[in-house]
Amino acid sequence: MKISIIKPGLLSTIQDIGRYRYLSQAVPVSGVMDELAHRLANKAVGNDDHHATIEFTYADASFKAETPILVSYSGDGACMVYNNELMPAEKPLFFPAGSVIKLISNTIGTRTYLAIAGGWDVPDIMESKSTYLTAAFGGFKGRALQKADVLTSGTVINEVSKWILEQLIDRSLTYPNWRISRESLLPEQRQAIRVVLANEISWFDATSIISFLTNSYTIDRRSNRMGYHLSGKPLVRKVKKELLSTAVAPGIIQVTGSGDLVILMADCQTTGGYPRIAHVAAVDLPLCAQLKPGDTIHFSEISRDEAEELYLERERDLSLITMAISLKYIKT
Repeated sequence: MKISIIKPGLLSTIQDIGRYRYLSQAVPVSGVMDELAHRLANKAVGNDDHHATIEFTYADASFKAETPILVSYSGDGACMVYNNELMPAEKPLFFPAGSVIKLISNTIGTRTYLAIAGGWDVPDIMESKSTYLTAAFGGFKGRALQKADVLTSGTVINEVSKWILEQLIDRSLTYPNWRISRESLLPEQRQAIRVVLANEISWFDATSIISFLTNSYTIDRRSNRMGYHLSGKPLVRKVKKELLSTAVAPGIIQVTGSGDLVILMADCQTTGGYPRIAHVAAVDLPLCAQLKPGDTIHFSEISRDEAEELYLERERDLSLITMAISLKYIKT
């Protein structure tokens, strides 16, 4: 399967779930910002979670199917349009060769993920296909996608993907009558980001801790794949000593010297010297990934045990989705 890029959009890169095994060598995780949307797009076409997708940021993009293709998309950043018809998200979508598909930005979120049966075929660098733009490696030639780029799917397509494709072709359908419900996997209150208090919480006075957990913060324009800068009431430290550089990871919330907050994201550095006040619960990182400048959020404290249970609950739900799709298309 093959597509060509007509219009790449503002920032479109190949990403997967990241390269976690090289943190000790100062290589960032990178990978998708919204792992949930990435995984759901993959599941809809029968892929495994590790298959690479295209991450579109503020999409406004278009591409042409150079061959018949089986794709799916997920995420709040864009809507897909084909022949002036809105295509549903979280469904397998079959397009014949020559089809021109558009991704039109909306005002809901920031990022959208496009999966293709077999995953996007780019080289593995350090066991990942993810693009790390700062060092210009991974993904498609280590860069964002450009007009006229040609992308192909992997040569190995699993049985579920084959069965989905066969049924859509046999019935002359663009998509089936089922879809994955992404909404059921997200909390109703998307502005309330759940956090676990972190290592240096004791460095801040009681007033600042209360402020952190009660005040609202606005996403600043400086935000990017490395981190989200938050505008709001600065926090005051009662411990004035400096922190030696220590390990950090996506989801850590640091407090800068001026008292401002930064949520570290997919391309964040592997160590940092700012105190860590909290860590975003893994289940809410997809919510953070869809934030855009001007959006307002607030933080809600939960325990580490609660964060782990929420994560395990979502993983159980995702496993059931995989099983349901496989059973739907299994040949008897």
